[in-house]
Amino acid sequence: MGRIFLAVEQGGREEGYRWGAIADTAIRQIVLLRDLIGQILGSRDYEPISVPDDLSTDQVIQWINRQAQPGDVALEIQTTSDLLNLAATIFYISHNDQRRIQAEQLLQAYLRRVPQIVHRGVQPDTQTDWGRLAFCRDLAIPALRIQVGRFTNLDEQWVIPAQPQDVALGIAEGLAGWSRAMSANAAAPKILPITLLLNGALYDGEGIVADGNACVPVDLVDQMGIDLDAVAGIQPIAYCNVVYLRAIDLREFNIAIQWDKESSTLSLRSALILPSQIDRIMGRGMLSEVQLMMFLKAHNPESLGRFSELPKLYREEASIEGVNSDIAFAQMCVETRFLKFGGITKPEQNNFAGLGATALMQQGKAS
Repeated sequence: MGRIFLAVEQGGREEGYRWGAIADTAIRQIVLLRDLIGQILGSRDYEPISVPDDLSTDQVIQWINRQAQPGDVALEIQTTSDLLNLAATIFYISHNDQRRIQAEQLLQAYLRRVPQIVHRGVQPDTQTDWGRLAFCRDLAIPALRIQVGRFTNLDEQWVIPAQPQDVALGIAEGLAGWSRAMSANAAAPKILPITLLLNGALYDGEGIVADGNACVPVDLVDQMGIDLDAVAGIQPIAYCNVVYLRAIDLREFNIAIQWDKESSTLSLRSALILPSQIDRIMGRGMLSEVQLMMFLKAHNPESLGRFSELPKLYREEASIEGVNSDIAFAQMCVETRFLKFGGITKPEQNNFAGLGATALMQQGKAS
């Protein structure tokens, strides 16, 4: 059976700060709750490991990662002094359906013991004030954060309408179920291939789903010109002699990601002009509608009199088909001589690509 790491979030803040933001009384109550959870788990033959309480966030992550093994899980327990946020919540790493399901199962076990508690369900870590939770993302093992209640002053006890024993029992039972499932999966990890789209174009290589996270090969990241050293905590994943990175981590570099579960396809979009993508027919154009219009008018000032919406239509249709609109529009300019025509194709044919237009076919029509 895997081990269960239990940590106390003591500062209510990320980026290394833990002590001082919440009253010492609240901290002590959360530590007691963590210890109570550990006692319950230990009595049921699970192996809880309490993380030292005098560590910063970064140190907690390093401490757990040095000891973590396949099948282990980690939970960070938090309270809050935010008067506007009284409800219990479980946070998970965004864009990870497996972790979301695990968070829901943990919350259900919790609510079975304290059904009267107000809660906000489970939330991706992108819904926090920081946009990411280092504890959920930077650990080498699956991790969740649970917010169990709040304190408003030094004298106030539990705000949640339940005894700490019930709270601890509900969390412990949820952790036990999670630990059993992860231990079983650790014996036979599932790595599934996925299709990758980069700016609408099919990428030559495949990605993978590992531990519920969609991952992309590091070669693709290199093509996008991303400096991985600019963000700490990004952990590579090695599989079949290929190094992968979690797609969710690329959001730190303004990369939009979208997962299509039905087709097992991960779509990545970047505003950057990628040298490897500029000359590809299947891809994403970089020029705006106005830029296309100015390019066309620079070669034929009268070009848009009859076809004023052509740049707009090219961008819209190319986006639907996953075609590089810049290349398609440039082809139209070549085939029609920047809408001057005068060749085989005529304006009324609306054949801007010159498809099937040959001198032989033209002669055949004339005869």
